[in-house]
Amino acid sequence: MIRLSNIHFSYKSGDFNLSIPDLRVEAGEKVGVVGPSGSGKTTLLNLVAGILTPEKGSVCINEMEINCQNDTTRRDFRITNIGFIFQDFGLLDYLDVKDNILHPYRITGALKLNNDVRDRADKLAIQMGIDDKLNRHPSALSHGERQRVAICRALLPGPKLVLADEATGNLDPKNKVHILELLFKNVDKHDATLLAVTHDQELLPYFDKVINFNDFLREETL
Repeated sequence: MIRLSNIHFSYKSGDFNLSIPDLRVEAGEKVGVVGPSGSGKTTLLNLVAGILTPEKGSVCINEMEINCQNDTTRRDFRITNIGFIFQDFGLLDYLDVKDNILHPYRITGALKLNNDVRDRADKLAIQMGIDDKLNRHPSALSHGERQRVAICRALLPGPKLVLADEATGNLDPKNKVHILELLFKNVDKHDATLLAVTHDQELLPYFDKVINFNDFLREETL
C-alpha cells in the first residue's frame, strides 16, 4: 500500500530536514506514528498524501509513484483515494456541519454527490455523535465536535487510505477510545489502511504496529 524509499525533504525556510531510508505499510494495516514534536510526523502524512513532494526519493501508494505526478493528478488521486483528518480540522466556517462533511464531493468531478452519499453522511454523523449539530457552523462547535466533523468528512468517500493527524487529540479519555474504535470499524469496512499520528501512548496497543520517528533520527546521527 505505502512505500517510501530514500526520502529526503526540507523546507525552504528553517533548518528542518527529514530523511526516511525505507518505510512500508501493508494494505489493511492500522499503523500508529509517534515521535518528538517537530520530528516530521505531520510532514510524513503530507508526503504520503502528495501535498508535499520530496527533494529525493520516491513515495508509492498502490504502485503509483505520486511524487512524480503533476499537481492536478496528485490532487485528484488524494480526493478519490485518501481520507485526511487534519490536526487543525480544515473546516470551512461559512459552511454548516453537513456541508463540511459533503465538501469533498463539491470540489471535484471525480466524486458524485447523490442521495446515497447524503444518507452515508447522516449515518456517520450519528456514529460520531454529532447528528444534532448538522445545521451548526464550526465556530459554534467545541474542539472535540470539530474533530468529529473532520473524521466524518475524511471517511465519507470510503477511501482506501486514511491519514490521521492526532484524530483523537481533542477528545476526552472516554470518547477518544470510542472514536478510535469507530475509525477502525470504518477502515475495516472498506478494507482500508490507516496511518495515524498520535501523542497518546495509551492508544498504541490498538494499532497493528507503531512507527517511531526516533528511529529515523538515530539513523541520521550514525
